[in-house]
Amino acid sequence: MSNKRIRIVVSKVGLDGHDRGAKVVASLLQKAGMEVVYLGMYQTVEGIVKAAVDEDADVIGISYLSGEHLVFTPQIVAEMKKEGLDDVLFVAGGSFPPEDIPVMKDMGVDEVFRGGTLTDDIVGYIRENVREEE
Repeated sequence: MSNKRIRIVVSKVGLDGHDRGAKVVASLLQKAGMEVVYLGMYQTVEGIVKAAVDEDADVIGISYLSGEHLVFTPQIVAEMKKEGLDDVLFVAGGSFPPEDIPVMKDMGVDEVFRGGTLTDDIVGYIRENVREEE
């Protein structure tokens, strides 16, 4: 992406009250040179997508730990489509069964990172897949 820094909105959704992993990833993305807007816990689907619109985000990153990844993922994808965010990368991470990864991708997540994924893998994927502005 030319000279523009990648901007990513990182958040938790719903009643998931565990945010240590999201904070660690947000910090590591900042150290990698990305602009990170961390929304925190207890966010709504609509609020997360609105923040992505307002912040002109290149990426939405959601951290799941509560077991509701299969509930919230299609809602986020639908809200992104409703708001015309077809050019925004949607990544998810956290703790969930590995067999749910293809399900999440079928729902519209661009990439899924389980706990323990190396930072370089996350940063590399984002840098390689953020859509260029025209």
